[in-house]
Amino acid sequence: MMKETMIETQVTYTLEYGGKFYLVEHVPARVCRETGEQHFAPETVEHIQALIRSKKTPEKVIETPVYEYA
Repeated sequence: MMKETMIETQVTYTLEYGGKFYLVEHVPARVCRETGEQHFAPETVEHIQALIRSKKTPEKVIETPVYEYA
C-alpha cells in the first residue's frame, strides 16, 4: 500500500504577468510532503488569472529587491 504524501493546505502563489510579479496568498493546493511540489485545481488557476486580470486593488503592495546573477 502506498503512503499518501499529498496534503491539502494553503500556499502563496507567485506569478509573473505583464512584466510584473504578483503574489496571491492563501491559495488552496495539494502539496507533496516529500518534494514540496504544489498542485492546483484548474478552477483555482483560473480564479488566480481572473483576479490578476481584473486589476482589483491589492490587499497590500510590497517592494521587491532584484539582483543580477553575475
